Amino acid sequence: MRNTPLTEHLTFDQAKVITETSSDGKSLYMEGIFVQGEKRNQNQRVYPVSEIARAVKNIQQRIDEGVSVLGEADHPEDLQVNLDRVSHMIEKMWMSGQDGLGRLKLLPTPMGNICKTLIDNGVKLGVSSRGSGNVNDGGKVSDFEIQTVDIVANPSAPDAYPDPLYEQIMNGHRGNILLDVAKAVNHDDLAEQYLQKEVLKFIETLDIRRK
Repeated sequence: MRNTPLTEHLTFDQAKVITETSSDGKSLYMEGIFVQGEKRNQNQRVYPVSEIARAVKNIQQRIDEGVSVLGEADHPEDLQVNLDRVSHMIEKMWMSGQDGLGRLKLLPTPMGNICKTLIDNGVKLGVSSRGSGNVNDGGKVSDFEIQTVDIVANPSAPDAYPDPLYEQIMNGHRGNILLDVAKAVNHDDLAEQYLQKEVLKFIETLDIRRK
């Protein structure tokens, strides 16, 4: 066995995601299952409850110590967090039965603004844990560590994952416009309105609507 990067996708429904807006209407949160335990997933891996509990405890300890645990809109193949793709910050994680649950806050970054607009307009987004560990021949994970949890586009079927949202955004003229406007949205109300309209148009081209 060797320590390898591990990523696990959970759809909106699998993660039982709920969204919550702050009382002032300025902040948006997502809460739900971040890691499932004792269940063979689509990657044929099984995460024992003891491994998840230890990993959740470790990441919560980092948060309690003041470490900012940042996540991205979609995720790369490695464990590096890219600041230009950060969309949210994980506020807390805890255990509930066999699963590791968490709560994240969308940040007013370019990717965070795009995720927020998607959610505000009815798009179901899932989550993807990103970490490391060892996997034996039976698929059982040991020495599990959570690096972060990312936001991902919701697949329409268990094995029908769409192309990464970020990569789709980067393809084509409209995608570049979205990212340029997102960078200005914090300082320009008109830019924010334009971003919302463009994201709605972009949703239609991606066909990732609410079921």
